[in-house]
Amino acid sequence: MTPQVDTFARDNLPPRAQLPEFRFELPELNYPDRMNCAVELLDRWIAGGRGDAPCLIAPNETLSYAQLAQQVNRIANVLTRMLGVLPGHRVLLRGPNNPMMVAAYLAVIKAGGIVVATMPLLRAKEIAYPIGKAKIHLALCDHRLADEMEKARALAGDLERVIYWGGGGADALETLMATPRYESFAPCDTASDDVCLIAFTSGTTGEPKGTMHFHRDILATCDSYGRHVLRAEARDRFIGSPPLAFTFGLGGLVLFPLRVGAASILIEKASPEDLLAAIDKFRATIVFTAPTAYRAMLAKLREHSSLRKCVSAGEALPKATFDAWLAATGIKILDGIGATEMLHIFIGATEEEIRPGATGKPVPGYEARVVDTDGKELPPNSIGRLAVRGPTGCRYLADKRQRHYVQNGWNVTGDTYLMDADGYFWYQARSDDMIVSAGYNIAGPEVEAALLEHPAVAECGVVGAPDEERGQIVKAYVVLRGGHSGDAATTKLLQEHVKATIAPYKYPRTIEYVSQLPRTQTGKLQRFELRRMAADTASHKLAS
Repeated sequence: MTPQVDTFARDNLPPRAQLPEFRFELPELNYPDRMNCAVELLDRWIAGGRGDAPCLIAPNETLSYAQLAQQVNRIANVLTRMLGVLPGHRVLLRGPNNPMMVAAYLAVIKAGGIVVATMPLLRAKEIAYPIGKAKIHLALCDHRLADEMEKARALAGDLERVIYWGGGGADALETLMATPRYESFAPCDTASDDVCLIAFTSGTTGEPKGTMHFHRDILATCDSYGRHVLRAEARDRFIGSPPLAFTFGLGGLVLFPLRVGAASILIEKASPEDLLAAIDKFRATIVFTAPTAYRAMLAKLREHSSLRKCVSAGEALPKATFDAWLAATGIKILDGIGATEMLHIFIGATEEEIRPGATGKPVPGYEARVVDTDGKELPPNSIGRLAVRGPTGCRYLADKRQRHYVQNGWNVTGDTYLMDADGYFWYQARSDDMIVSAGYNIAGPEVEAALLEHPAVAECGVVGAPDEERGQIVKAYVVLRGGHSGDAATTKLLQEHVKATIAPYKYPRTIEYVSQLPRTQTGKLQRFELRRMAADTASHKLAS
């Protein structure tokens, strides 16, 4: 029986017939019917006498497990006593990777609410979409992100109130948290299959999909990948570059460290240079980042690094990067593939089992196979679609695309793979039109929509072009309106326009001007032809 008074999330789960088959074959994945994952991640360490252990380390503060728990309790009291949050309510969180963002995350869940986190780089239009889709009435936001937040509020009719932190004032979150007797909070008695997180991801159409995750899912990723592949210990210090709004970042910087009683180092700016400096300063032992960052850090590595484990996801890890990092550090990068729909990594390998160039094998608790277009399992060494199932799986929020992702009880991830005779999975390509650049998923149609808002653009098509450094870059093919010339000034103008319209990392790094776009007889854009053109251009550059 769920305590969630607001049943919006449960009411909008996919029909049972469209859900994947969930597998709980490992004993550690069999959770009790009643469970609040925030209690399991945080409060149990205090109950076990480890409240003084360091939990969150930031440049300006360090919080022990007990101190973080008190912050979480204070925010949970503010949410429920002052802001009217009831079990099942969705709360938008908006902030960089800092302790307050983590505290707010855990507080919403402890209070029985549902977290919807957004990346700091998103623009108003991109923030407004999840607010409307998930019917969000309240947002907690870092005051430095107020500009786009207020613009989003104007666009999103559902949002009734925004509480800011970090800026001071009578209605600032910190002021409300200081209310006497708010240091204790009885956790909401949630069911293990209550929704506690809606993580939005972009699809090939550019319209984000809300993926719904239960309390048990949060722990399942820790007790599968975290326990059996990562194998971290309480003495570890985690660090990484992905935002907490990415489930890759949530797992690597919050879930995995807190599940084992370790510490997480949170830095708001995480360029390769910033990441290296913080690794050295805070003596990090486990890092989560994308292959692009590992390549960039290679030239500046210190000889005696504190690192002992390095995790890569977000894009395929090139064997050359794996080899170069191993030569420089003696550490084998743990490659893996995950998905927002699955919450985190479901194929990977321990250091002992790594086969350079391969993603790995199914994480204990998961099954994976390569299937044809009809969903039939293919024999080893065949190229086909990746299908996976386990303790987590796809549950889209009121979205017809559920039927495409879940087929015959399996999650079909949109990746093309080959499985060899030894059961190792080898990445081939994305099956859809998603561009994966330096670990970021970018939907080509979203960039097209932004470009088309500029008066100089008549038509455009956006695809991923091969790039040695970033894996792929965003490339736009543009047909200009009369009176405009395809010169460097126009390119700069269009790039700046995209940066101002959507998240800046999505802008087209290359623009090629064409007289017409390849289309079908019915007028549909042939993106596969644009991809071929982009690949040919890239190969010619390499050849020259």
